[in-house]
Amino acid sequence: MSFSLPDFRRKWSCRGNMSARAAMVTVTLGLSLVLSEPAHTRNYAAPLDIFGLGTPRPRGSAHSARVSTKIPLPKPRPEEAPKATDEAVPEADGKPSPDKPGASKPAEAAPPPEKQLSACRLALSEEIAVAPSIPDIDGPGACGGEDLVRLEAIVLPDKRKVALKPAAILRCTMASAVADWVRTDMVPLATSLGSTITDLDNFDSFECRGRNRVVGAMLSEHGKANALDVRSLKLANGQSIGLTDRTLSRDVRERVLHSVCSRFSTVLGPGSDWYHEDHIHLDLAQRRNGYRICQWNVWDPLPHVAPLLPADRPEEAPPREVAAKSVGVKDRANDGANDQESAKPAAAPVKPAADSGKSKPATKKRR
Repeated sequence: MSFSLPDFRRKWSCRGNMSARAAMVTVTLGLSLVLSEPAHTRNYAAPLDIFGLGTPRPRGSAHSARVSTKIPLPKPRPEEAPKATDEAVPEADGKPSPDKPGASKPAEAAPPPEKQLSACRLALSEEIAVAPSIPDIDGPGACGGEDLVRLEAIVLPDKRKVALKPAAILRCTMASAVADWVRTDMVPLATSLGSTITDLDNFDSFECRGRNRVVGAMLSEHGKANALDVRSLKLANGQSIGLTDRTLSRDVRERVLHSVCSRFSTVLGPGSDWYHEDHIHLDLAQRRNGYRICQWNVWDPLPHVAPLLPADRPEEAPPREVAAKSVGVKDRANDGANDQESAKPAAAPVKPAADSGKSKPATKKRR
């Protein structure tokens, strides 16, 4: 292949002569330098970096240094070191152990402080009553309350228990008053009757309602867990002390009346209204100047009237058929006699005798 300057000028325009000439010179110098340098002595990353702009990489010397370096071996395990089973397992893949919270895990919220027990709750111990605490109730219309318990049984001084059937939800103060009433007043009453108390008939305790269950009435003390309705106390011998039972001795019912009216601020029973004719309402309502209500009429016992029974038939009496016939004959004879008397003409009236000239004074008959 022949190359001449006239041919080059003929093929390429004059305007690009200088740029084409410079490019050819640069390529020629680069190839000559690359081909003249041995391959194992090249210290540059790029083969065309002829101007020294790249970072040199000493390949041969670095490889030989890595090969000649000795890797140190671990020291032997000391005798006093713990066994491998006693050591903590290292965390894998950078994951924290379950018992150690990670740095990115947010700290757990501190538990709320425990609510301090009231003086009543501390006094109402297991030696007095079985009354576990329950959460506060915040119902509609101011229903509910705080410091509530579920009174399940009352523990007597001799460790026997008086069960409330069913269990009553009350405020601690009301539950304490009921337990003290049973332990102090009702146990001696049952002892005088020759027995012991086993059950208390709970007619009603906490219920979110108005007074006497009347719609629109004021909130009852039952809605505040501050009242208890009692119907009777059952004894171990099977007897029942019905608080409104008129067949029970009046003296027994009056003893109950005096005991509850001295302990509770409200007592409603027979005679207060017709809502409380079959049970006794007890509560600890707070009123101005400590005003108390005790409305319970202890009625007299009902009279014991023997039923009227026919007398036994005597042995000498005739048979019923003969007696019935004789009674019929007598009735017909009496009817005939009455008819004859009615048929007789009426007697003429007696005329007074003529006066003989002397008049006698009239006399009065005694009645």
